[in-house]
Amino acid sequence: MTQTTDIRRDGHCPLAPDLLASALTAAERGWPVIPLHPGSKRPAGHPERACPGTGRCTGGHRKPEQRATTDPALIHAAWASRPYNVGIATGPAGLLVIDLDVCKSEEPKGAPDGATSFAALCERTEQTVPATYRVRTARGGEHLYFTAPSGVHLKNSANRLGAHIDTRAWGGYVVAPGSITPDGAYAVASDAPVAELPAWLTALLTESDRPTPLPVRVHDGTRAALVALERECAVIASASEGGPNGRNVTLHRSACKVGRFVAWGDISRHVVEQAIQGAGEATGLPPAECRTTIRSALDWVIAHATPREAA
Repeated sequence: MTQTTDIRRDGHCPLAPDLLASALTAAERGWPVIPLHPGSKRPAGHPERACPGTGRCTGGHRKPEQRATTDPALIHAAWASRPYNVGIATGPAGLLVIDLDVCKSEEPKGAPDGATSFAALCERTEQTVPATYRVRTARGGEHLYFTAPSGVHLKNSANRLGAHIDTRAWGGYVVAPGSITPDGAYAVASDAPVAELPAWLTALLTESDRPTPLPVRVHDGTRAALVALERECAVIASASEGGPNGRNVTLHRSACKVGRFVAWGDISRHVVEQAIQGAGEATGLPPAECRTTIRSALDWVIAHATPREAA
């Protein structure tokens, strides 16, 4: 049974034996672990800028991934000193973990979360959502654990597979079940065996970047709908410096604005999808993320659009 532990205002928590058990369980699986600050997701230990160059860092600063261990003696010694949360170094563990995150409070209503984006990706590629070991995150998302393919050096990614879908491999870590933060606890959602990363996901994570197309000019629709579509494509293009999350929010918002014309029958859906897809890709957003965001926005607006006479 998972022990519930209150987090104090300073971010610390009382001694939690389950945290030591979590670290040892991961190590028994062959997954090297690192201590995370109590009640936090941040690795414990000094940052590189403050490295003293002594002890384990005599030969140079050792990053958390390099300090990760499966040695039970080291784990007992570390977790006996403080109630550290547990991090799993995904690269050395031979894991690729897909992080399906929840939407942020400032995002538009109806924006796709990680689970929705991943389900849409599986549907578009005619694949099933893989069955594997899953961990429920403190904020309500999920971590899907996979064995990384041999001979392929996978790194972390952000939004490459779709909106709110990140991956953790070499250079990253995930918070292990049993860890506790002010948002809640990490817990095993499915204790299924860890599956091998499907080949189709490996291909998506290793395909080379494709050139971004220019926004599509369109002529099919009423004048008002065409003006709105071209205006929103320009708005999307202007968001190119806002970072992946900012671009995705802009893409969703613009698709919603044009979506009402689709709902009213003023312009066909495929024309809108094609134009906004081109505009989104031109900002550097991954094609899969664009498709998921556009489809989610149009589906929601078409289902909830205000009738023209009331608009």
